[in-house]
Amino acid sequence: MELSSLLQDLHLSSSSSSSSSEKPLPPPPLPPITELLSQLREKLIGASDRPSETSALIGRVERLFQVADPDWLFSAAPANQEGGWEELGAAYVSLISALIGCAALPLCEDDCSPPSASAYQRVPAQAATVCSALTALQGTLGKSQGGGGASVLLAVAPPTCVFAVTHFQEQAWTSSASRAAARCLMEAVLRAGHWRDSAHLLMGEEGRSRGILGGVLDVLQPHLNRDWWRHGDWVKCVFSWTLLQVTRPHLSPHLPRLLPPSLLLLDHHRPENCMLGVRCLHHIILHTAAADLHQFNRADVLYQALFTHLYSPEAALTQVTHTVTHTVTHTHRLSWFVRTSSWSEHKLPALPYSSSACSFSRSPVLPMGVAMCRHLCRLERVVLSYLEVKDPPEETSRLNILEVLEKMIRGAWPRMETRVHALLCCLLRLLVDVSSDLELSDSVRQQLIGRSCVCIKLLDACSHGNVQLLLQQLDSSCCSSEVLGYLATVTMATDR
Repeated sequence: MELSSLLQDLHLSSSSSSSSSEKPLPPPPLPPITELLSQLREKLIGASDRPSETSALIGRVERLFQVADPDWLFSAAPANQEGGWEELGAAYVSLISALIGCAALPLCEDDCSPPSASAYQRVPAQAATVCSALTALQGTLGKSQGGGGASVLLAVAPPTCVFAVTHFQEQAWTSSASRAAARCLMEAVLRAGHWRDSAHLLMGEEGRSRGILGGVLDVLQPHLNRDWWRHGDWVKCVFSWTLLQVTRPHLSPHLPRLLPPSLLLLDHHRPENCMLGVRCLHHIILHTAAADLHQFNRADVLYQALFTHLYSPEAALTQVTHTVTHTVTHTHRLSWFVRTSSWSEHKLPALPYSSSACSFSRSPVLPMGVAMCRHLCRLERVVLSYLEVKDPPEETSRLNILEVLEKMIRGAWPRMETRVHALLCCLLRLLVDVSSDLELSDSVRQQLIGRSCVCIKLLDACSHGNVQLLLQQLDSSCCSSEVLGYLATVTMATDR
């Protein structure tokens, strides 16, 4: 039999036939599967420092999974059937850990630089070989009809899934061949458990199929600590892939295990890891009930963690953080740090005024209505500072901030009378600058002048005509005839 010869090649048969015997002896009885798996594990560990021998051994293990009878591969000890399934699952998990160890990634020496390309030289080939062996196991599990196959499948699916996800993404430690083998492995896992896709694999379906999210987190948990970078970038890749597959309501029960690693990513010094942390936190916020976020003060922890990145010199990181904070923070609290971060934009040359003013004009500060009055002091300083800064050639910053000013006047009109003088002076300076700026196109100039005149009309309405009295005191020698013509339209009608 092919299985007997294969076991002899592996030196794992329970007895050997005598060469001096005249008659061929019947094939020796098969050893208990748990004993066989334990011996295979020891051989794989012993050959880990000899790549050629390891590859040959993995090939024989793959052939064993292909030719062996599934009823023998997934048979538990008859004495204690329930405990036997657990023992069998643990034996397969140990063997899979040894197989995965044959394609282990090198550890990082420090947090500043990843391992060199030469360190990953042997990984893709070994990973492809391991994927092939695990695919054969999953194929046999899919054909098994007994209870042992289902029990073993739920035990081995989490480490197999983690290994497949590690190698099917385009990374420094993968090649086209290893990525293709890993994708085939993931497809084999889905077929074996009749899962529709990776999200169904993780979350399962109530009353029909179990998910493996808890098992995947058990595999990742030893690596999800403050020293995760020592294990390599594969940890963050697998964790983020897993988290982003899980949606409401399956995320909340695992929140205590998903939130801390996301915060660790956010707290990392590399911008790409911070961006990934923000993306993970955003996904958690969107797919977790508000009550669960407020439990144990988690919402405040999220707020404090995100707040520190509003002052990041990385423009992309600050923009993404602004977006996420809109979904987690109370309106008044959010308005405070939106205005605070806008007020400090001039200290960050990497951040363009136009993008910040645009996001500020869409922030939740403006729809607050009369409640905006409590924020007027800081809001006024932000608006005035933006109006003083040129943003050629499109002047997007000034156009956006004039829109903010218009909404601010309409929303907080009872408090505008005391601020008329400062705002009017800034708007008049803007009109004079724009009318004399020859670099601006006519369309941009007309937009700036039009929005400025609307704001002046609104200020006049809020101050009960006080703006007209101030304009009458204006020295006409300091303004061009064009500016005086625009101001004349303000005194003709008011919009209240």
